Amino acid sequence: MKIVFLLHNVYAIGGTVRTTLNLAAALTEHGGHEVEIVSMSRHRQAPRFTVDPRITLVPLVDTREGSADTREAAYQQPSRDFPTAEKRYKQYNRLHDLRVREYLEQRCDADVVIGTRPGINVYLSLWGPERAVRIAQEHLRYEAHSKKLRAVLARHYRTLDAVVTMTRADAAVYRAKMPMPGVRVLSVPNIVPPTSVAPSDGTSKIIAAAGRLAPGKRYDLLLEAFAAVAAHEPGWELRIYGGGAQEARLRDLIAGLGLTGRARLMGAVSPIEPEFARASIVVSTSDAESFGMTLVEAMRCGVPVVSTDAPLGPAEIITDGVDGRLVPLGDARAVAEAVTGLIENPEARRTMGEAALASARRFDPEPIVAQYGALFSELKATRRRRAWQRLSARAADWARRKTRSLRSSRPGGGGGTSHDRRHRTAHGSARPKHP
Repeated sequence: MKIVFLLHNVYAIGGTVRTTLNLAAALTEHGGHEVEIVSMSRHRQAPRFTVDPRITLVPLVDTREGSADTREAAYQQPSRDFPTAEKRYKQYNRLHDLRVREYLEQRCDADVVIGTRPGINVYLSLWGPERAVRIAQEHLRYEAHSKKLRAVLARHYRTLDAVVTMTRADAAVYRAKMPMPGVRVLSVPNIVPPTSVAPSDGTSKIIAAAGRLAPGKRYDLLLEAFAAVAAHEPGWELRIYGGGAQEARLRDLIAGLGLTGRARLMGAVSPIEPEFARASIVVSTSDAESFGMTLVEAMRCGVPVVSTDAPLGPAEIITDGVDGRLVPLGDARAVAEAVTGLIENPEARRTMGEAALASARRFDPEPIVAQYGALFSELKATRRRRAWQRLSARAADWARRKTRSLRSSRPGGGGGTSHDRRHRTAHGSARPKHP
């Protein structure tokens, strides 16, 4: 089976790039599929992440300075088809529209085509080959999209075969808030491959955290919690890995809390697993997580994770009190108490770390590839039935609209506002009089 992924930019660094490459490699290795990754843009010569040599890369628009594509007239024109409400809209132009359409309508010979972000999924809806199974992956939560974008997606996702989210909770939200007759809506978690790094022995006095230094990660809350921990647990230090716009603010906060030398901003590090394996506890204080890659990466290293019970991912990854701890959202005191409890109980750290290592096997490549294989087979087998469901839903919707239109146009038929209807009745126009 040939599977094509449509990706924003395979040459860049990002969570979706990494998870797509993991899945593509697993589908090749464990599923025996032919895999092609179509990159909307190309801004450098080679990808930053390692790409399995069996995977074919197809860049569509070369955005490097001086490239022939940048001299095309369409390159200077705004996109007409990529949704304006999508966060990446300004990175798309008319040349992207034309190249994607030409690829999907004329060159794509895939059995399955998978889009990996909302705007690209709209492209897939518009031009994806009808003979192929067409799947929209959603790496962000439903609530992370603006109301305007959700309205656009609701129209386009109805034409696809499936929408795949990263968590069961988010799939339930899509089913409830974006009804799509004939479209399979389900969750399949990301693959997080096993690491070759030796597991943590849980004896270091290091607490680690990792992710973009962005407001939603709530590192201010983490530092507040660690200030309380540090006051009672000498020798323990906090290491935060990542880069971002909040770096200067967090450095000021570290100084203001008197944590200089005990809380450190370590910068972006990849791979992160060797750093997690040096720690005894990993903490996540995010306000929201669509999945939570760092949680699983820490568990892969045999480290218990203390995480806020953020929507939607952590509760589907961590079993509270077994392989980690879940604490209320935005509660620095609860974070501090959970961390202190693990510091003061080395045996609990060891037991939870072992449980975390075992639990992380859920995210091995083999079971995830099996889930996708079953999905592909199901979608092919149910294509006619699902097409009938879509057609029936459209017919029923048309009938409802027609009925409402007829009622509103009929004299005295209930059209207009309640005030209008009362006014007609008061003047004898609601019912004709007979002599």
